[in-house]
Amino acid sequence: MDFWRDRAVFVTGCTGLLGSALTGALVEAGAEVVGLVRDRVPRTNFDRLGLGDRIVQVRGCIEDYFLLERVLNEYSVETVFHLAAQTIVGIANRNPLATFETNIRGSWNLLEACRRSPWVRRIVVASTDKAYGDQLELPYSEAAPLRGEHPYDVSKSCADLLCRAFWRTYQLPVAVTRCGNLFGAGDLNFSRIIPGTIRSALRGERPVIRSDGRMRRDYFYVADAVDGYLLLAESLERPGCQGEGFNFSLENPMTVLEICQRVLRLMGRADLDPDIRNDASGEILDQYLASAKARELLGWRPAHTLDQGLRETIAWYKDYFHDSRRPSYSAAAN
Repeated sequence: MDFWRDRAVFVTGCTGLLGSALTGALVEAGAEVVGLVRDRVPRTNFDRLGLGDRIVQVRGCIEDYFLLERVLNEYSVETVFHLAAQTIVGIANRNPLATFETNIRGSWNLLEACRRSPWVRRIVVASTDKAYGDQLELPYSEAAPLRGEHPYDVSKSCADLLCRAFWRTYQLPVAVTRCGNLFGAGDLNFSRIIPGTIRSALRGERPVIRSDGRMRRDYFYVADAVDGYLLLAESLERPGCQGEGFNFSLENPMTVLEICQRVLRLMGRADLDPDIRNDASGEILDQYLASAKARELLGWRPAHTLDQGLRETIAWYKDYFHDSRRPSYSAAAN
């Protein structure tokens, strides 16, 4: 981790699930982190870790090109992690234009600002397995074409292709990460199956499954994703890394119903029968990844089993909901 000491790093999306975990790791490694913050969401893991007092916070949005250009130059940023995105499939289906603005325009803004900066030496852009779209051959390898069809999937396919274009045309030192469904401490999007199931189990309620429960997905612990991001950034000067996409996965796909039941068993609530709504739309049936390229070129391996990651995640939510029930000092005084 000495690699990161005193390096100026810009993280977009620094308050999200992945962003807060990555920002925390960079701070602990001694990096000088500048974070782009659009909205202040109370009680996020970013706040719980006290990261706001340990980094430079820049208020603004990824759609503001001139803000990005100012930040990269003013803070002499050397490394960029671009995580800011609208990541919820349902929101993308309801509001595609805003999703395209953030995920596509935001990406070309950042790439262009990096191209014009004299300081930037490495850029890692967060994509997703959904950029591959619906394909007959699974697991996805990085050689698979990018052909998203629904709004969120298309936005990520486009962002991927923009990275490739900026590398091919301008030799911009960029690489793309593609992960499955991330889970871990700090995910407050309770429409997602793992945090939603944990919350339901803690409340003694039946967890809700929006699909028919048969969709197969990768479920990937956020701490292992952070390791992959850092290792990729550190390796960008190696041959064969720039301009490339890298899959990161536990390579253990499960159905939505299986992961829901796995969480319930670990929490001792296997008695709760999932409520299968089967009303999800615009989602691909099966999506999961092969990570051979990351293993071979980067030497990356996940450090956690699925159950280890789930147990750590469950413990975080137990603390989170316990703390949320405590009265504040002022309320207790009154």
